[in-house]
Amino acid sequence: MKSIEGQWTGGGAVLTKLGGSTVDVSCKMQSDAQSSSFSMNGSCRAFAVVTRSFTANVKASGEAYSGIYVGISGKPSKLVGSRDGNMIKLDVTWANTIYGDRQAKMTIEKVGEDGLRIRTIDQDPASGKSIVTTQLDLRRR
Repeated sequence: MKSIEGQWTGGGAVLTKLGGSTVDVSCKMQSDAQSSSFSMNGSCRAFAVVTRSFTANVKASGEAYSGIYVGISGKPSKLVGSRDGNMIKLDVTWANTIYGDRQAKMTIEKVGEDGLRIRTIDQDPASGKSIVTTQLDLRRR
């Protein structure tokens, strides 16, 4: 987990609503990591005026990962998952209904030496298909 420690900048796209368009965002994040836990504190900006903060605190216990994520709602959402190589795969239980339910997936993936990709993936209740609702590609500063 120590490999994701540091300051990160980059951007990506956030889906505004299911069936809607994405909004490009630019982001910055600070990650602190220990051998069995990490925290992320960041913010993303869209349209040069709208800024949203996010935080995550995750702990590892053997192969199991658990923690809390706080995004735009300002309310804590539950994270539970495991590691698969250079990726942490988490099931998210949102604090509020988002995109028709309270369930989603989140992945945090180390990409090369200086890259980090964070994705949230939800399921379209109408079609049952998985949809990437957020993808952030960050580089170490």
